[in-house]
Amino acid sequence: MYYVYILFSQKDRKLYIGYTNNLRRRMLEHRNGMSLATSNRRPLELIYYEAYSNQKDAMSREKYYKTGWGRNYVKKVLQNCLKGKK
Repeated sequence: MYYVYILFSQKDRKLYIGYTNNLRRRMLEHRNGMSLATSNRRPLELIYYEAYSNQKDAMSREKYYKTGWGRNYVKKVLQNCLKGKK
């Protein structure tokens, strides 16, 4: 399985979007500061993920979420979750 996931940084209040084939391992890497992209943005909270059986589908979804349209979609779908974080 391949996963697209969204993390919320409690430090800078921003989202991080990524994809992986092992969500548990990747979360441990983020939490332990082993990911250069998020090491200075900890603590992080997993707020959303999707599972895909095809790697290209997961990669396409991650790219979409990183566009303006995708970020607007995420903010709309997770509006209640994000509202509670402010």
